[in-house]
Amino acid sequence: MTADITGRKVAFLVAPEGVEQIELTEPWKAIENAGAMPELVSTGAGTVQGFNHLDKADTFPVDKVVDDVSADDYDALVLPGGVANPDFLRTKPAAVQFAHAFFAQEKPVAAICHAAWLLAEADVVRGRTLTSFPSLKTDLVNAGAEWVDKEVVVDKGLVTSRGPDDLPSFCAKAVEEIGEGKHRAQARSA
Repeated sequence: MTADITGRKVAFLVAPEGVEQIELTEPWKAIENAGAMPELVSTGAGTVQGFNHLDKADTFPVDKVVDDVSADDYDALVLPGGVANPDFLRTKPAAVQFAHAFFAQEKPVAAICHAAWLLAEADVVRGRTLTSFPSLKTDLVNAGAEWVDKEVVVDKGLVTSRGPDDLPSFCAKAVEEIGEGKHRAQARSA
C-alpha cells in the first residue's frame, strides 16, 4: 500500500460482540501501517468480543463510546462485518447517526461483509453502487442501492467488499480512499 495517511484519525465502529475478528484486525493493521491512528468505537465502554465466524475469538479494548464522539473527530470510518455486529449497531440510533454523519461530511467510509446493513439503516445507500456479503443483496437493493458481486467496489469515497476473502483489496482501497480525503459525492446520499 503506497498511500500515506499519516496523522489521520480513523474510527472503527463495532458492537460489543459479534464483529468478525479478521475484518477488524486486517483493516486496522493496514490503516495503522499507512500512518493513520485507528480508534475502536463501540456502544459501550470496556472491551468488544471478536468472533471467528460463530466462535469467540479475542477481545479488544474500546477507545471511545459512540455517544461521546462525532464524525467531526475523525477523517474516515471503517465498518467491519460479522452478522451480529451490524445487526446490533443498526438498532442503536447513536451508531446509525454516527455512520450517517460521515456521508454528510463527505468523509471516506469502508464497509465489509454484513456492515452494509448499518449503511442501509443510515439511509446512505440510495443511488450508490456497492457490494456486500451476498445475503444482503435484497436488503440493499430495497434500500435503493445498485448491488454488484465484486471483490471490492469504490463509489466516490465509499469502499465495500463481500467478506474475508476480499480483505487484501478492501484494505488497499480503504487506505487509498482515506488518502484522497473528502469526496464531495459522499454527501449526495446523506
